[in-house]
Amino acid sequence: MRQYVEFASRTLALGTTLVATLVLLVVVFPALPIGSEMLDVKAGYTYGEAVAAMESYGDRGRQVYVWASLTLDTLLPFVYVSFLAGFVFRFRPTERLWRLAFVPLAAGVLDLCENIQVILMLTLYPDVSAGQVAVASWFTLSKRYAFTAGLLLAIVLAVIAAARRVRYGLRDRRA
Repeated sequence: MRQYVEFASRTLALGTTLVATLVLLVVVFPALPIGSEMLDVKAGYTYGEAVAAMESYGDRGRQVYVWASLTLDTLLPFVYVSFLAGFVFRFRPTERLWRLAFVPLAAGVLDLCENIQVILMLTLYPDVSAGQVAVASWFTLSKRYAFTAGLLLAIVLAVIAAARRVRYGLRDRRA
């Protein structure tokens, strides 16, 4: 894992994974002909909300959603985890804290589990149980919390790195 995050922390890798993440989130996913808001982007959902959403997708929308979950939404966690883990690794305050790069990995694992649950619901529709929806919703909400934690960690480490740079830069100017 360390070799991977070292690679992901390089400027070119960070730039590439950031651009890929933004393109997928801002351009590709919104353009998918699903017919309604994807369950993945909700902050959780009830059985009624999930069934209503899947009904609103229609047969074609559900097929597109399954395809997108198997391909694009499987790629997305790898891309954003690579970006966040590389970013965290690059801006870690000390060498021994390199393992903080594992924090964003939780979001990626939960995202992949969520994708499996969503695919199961979409392929089982209309025979989706309340328990299945509860599990899928839990993964969706957990992914959101884990992603937020990884993002906040990256922001905090970037602020600490910037503050250190300013502090050391001012000290060097006085000398």
